[in-house]
Amino acid sequence: MNQKIFIVEDDPVITKVLEEHLTQWGFSCCSVVDFQHVDQEIQAFEADLVLLDISLPFYNGFYWCQEIRKDSEVPIVFLSSANDNMNMVMAMNLGGDDFIPKPFDLSVLVAKIQALLRRSYQFGQHQQEYHYTEYELNPQENVVKRRNESVLLTPNESKILLLLFQHIGKIVPREDIMEKLWEGDEFVDSNTLAVNMTRLRKKLSAIGLDKAIQTVKNKGYLLEDTNE
Repeated sequence: MNQKIFIVEDDPVITKVLEEHLTQWGFSCCSVVDFQHVDQEIQAFEADLVLLDISLPFYNGFYWCQEIRKDSEVPIVFLSSANDNMNMVMAMNLGGDDFIPKPFDLSVLVAKIQALLRRSYQFGQHQQEYHYTEYELNPQENVVKRRNESVLLTPNESKILLLLFQHIGKIVPREDIMEKLWEGDEFVDSNTLAVNMTRLRKKLSAIGLDKAIQTVKNKGYLLEDTNE
């Protein structure tokens, strides 16, 4: 079954190019019709990934990213000519998984989409549950629990936490996390990991797990070993 990509772009020329190119790569594509109900159209299409522009009619891409994230962890890739660092950081903080500035190379775009889909939907298969004190991480479902409380994670956040759970009390180098998350993707911005960690910590604060994650300056991150 072809993976489905929903395109939220108000430039019909760019939309047509994206649809034609991605269809050639075996994806099923659909583009937005009603810019006032983008989230509903994405849900109805049951998208596997969303390509989201920032400058849109009625509401911008940041707004729709927040709306989508209220009830979905579908991978979101921002496409925007507004490619300054502030927009990139804003996109990632609001729940975006990647940011590709315009104009972009279609081959780079496809490579990023394939990598993101791979780590989003294949990651966690045949994995067990992992434990740290009173916390339980299920990488298959991208969920971390403490007793009756649970936090839903994005695939990237789940991967970061899994690495920390697998190396309790040991520093996990930033480079190792980057390699695991983005598979050596040379196009990853240096701020991306820090933004993902900030977002992960914010989510984990709901169950108190954020306090156990330490930042080791210029080295990486570690999960405190409570048995020491």
